[in-house]
Amino acid sequence: MPQLFSLHPSLPRRIVCLTEETTETLYLLGADDLIVGISGFTVRPKAARKTKPKISTYLDANIEQILALKPDVVLAWSDLQADICAKLMRAGVEVVGFNHRSVEGILSMILRLGALVGKSVEAEQLVGELAGNLHQASLRGKEREYKPRVYFEEWYDPLISGICWVSELIEICGGIDVFAENRHFPDAKRRIITDPEEVIRRKPDIIVASWCGKMFKPERLIARLGWSLIPAVANEQLFEIPSPIILQPGPAALTEGVERLLGIFDAWNTRVSHSK
Repeated sequence: MPQLFSLHPSLPRRIVCLTEETTETLYLLGADDLIVGISGFTVRPKAARKTKPKISTYLDANIEQILALKPDVVLAWSDLQADICAKLMRAGVEVVGFNHRSVEGILSMILRLGALVGKSVEAEQLVGELAGNLHQASLRGKEREYKPRVYFEEWYDPLISGICWVSELIEICGGIDVFAENRHFPDAKRRIITDPEEVIRRKPDIIVASWCGKMFKPERLIARLGWSLIPAVANEQLFEIPSPIILQPGPAALTEGVERLLGIFDAWNTRVSHSK
């Protein structure tokens, strides 16, 4: 009887990444040679931006350019890229769309991506390292004598509080997210803070801004009506963590993002301790 299918299906050899976190993950897994196209917003790792064709932004993509690259699979993230995915699928392209929003989801994405490209062992090792890093961060967080109340601002007009994995990382690092109840909403629309005075009422000790691709302008925040009453503003505890570090649902948030938060919280704890 003739064999109708291969018992050893081939793994993808040409991959397009529509967001940065899958690009960074493939590099960390030693599978960067598979990438034939990336998002124009990619900054991590630097080598990718220098060597890989840029075929998309975040909400738009050059479909014809992607098709010309003849990818075996296109990797996307979130419902916001659903229209791009639909166009590619109608053109006959296989698409894998991740839709995670939590720290656990980030780790799960790495494992699934590793399996997709035949790098399961490497993915398990990477997840182990990241989980170990998070464990160490949580130990430092639990040791804090004082836990800062933290307001994370993902956008400024309208005000949008932090997405789930950011809120979780704040807590892991020993802070208290003053809008933690919003993290259960996957979409930014339901994380909008309709009343700016609510931030004043919640009295954050620290404000961390990451304006989703735009440079944080503290003077703009300070000028908001009544915000001079916020402890974070009065004590000049305003910080920026660039969005490629903290707002991409991949390894960067769990490594450099965590280190940035730990550094901010450590300095605040030292300040508070000296003032007692």
